[in-house]
Amino acid sequence: MTLSIIGRCAHTGQMGIAISSSSIAVGARCPWLRSEVGAVSTQNITLPALGPRILDRLQQGERAETALKGGLETDDYSMYRQVTVMTTDGQTAFYSGEKTLGIHNALSGENCVAAGNMLASPQVITEMVNAFEQHSGHLADRLIAAMQAGLGAGGEAGPLHSVALSIVDAPVWPIVDLRVDWTDGDPIDELHQLWQAYKPQMQDYITRALDPRSAPGYGVPGDE
Repeated sequence: MTLSIIGRCAHTGQMGIAISSSSIAVGARCPWLRSEVGAVSTQNITLPALGPRILDRLQQGERAETALKGGLETDDYSMYRQVTVMTTDGQTAFYSGEKTLGIHNALSGENCVAAGNMLASPQVITEMVNAFEQHSGHLADRLIAAMQAGLGAGGEAGPLHSVALSIVDAPVWPIVDLRVDWTDGDPIDELHQLWQAYKPQMQDYITRALDPRSAPGYGVPGDE
């Protein structure tokens, strides 16, 4: 019911996840990121707790494969899970349990790892990795390009309804956290439009948080 990609920018150190699903509000359950630690996507029959559990292990210094294995060992139903992991230094790991739904695939690439289930074909994930590797620009642009490539390759067997994009940098909060929780349209296209609106404002919001004295005007009524 889900396709996702974790990506890392080798130049900035930013890490992000883009994920889309036929289910409602995928961004509330599946993507997990921690600044200067790593990223985890928990999907298929989702256990959200796996995200923090695996990130805790990464923060304690475990490698991606070890943290993934240790996290899964805490779950009595790991055969229903599909999980991808990436560390800030680019280590990746992935797992698809024997109960993963439909056609599924998981694949690591250069500074990325992608996975999906209930896919139109395994090639969907290959195209996502290829698109991420081939595109340049901001990490968000590359992640969205990967999702668009996956959709172009067939996406899920059924319609997508929700999508999320989250990116972390040095601050402890996400510098990008955009979601479409439900739409009967194209959630990936709607996410792309959200990002285009947010992109020119992103740095202003970071500046306002870190040093309100040097922040630009807020552009709201009453702030003249």
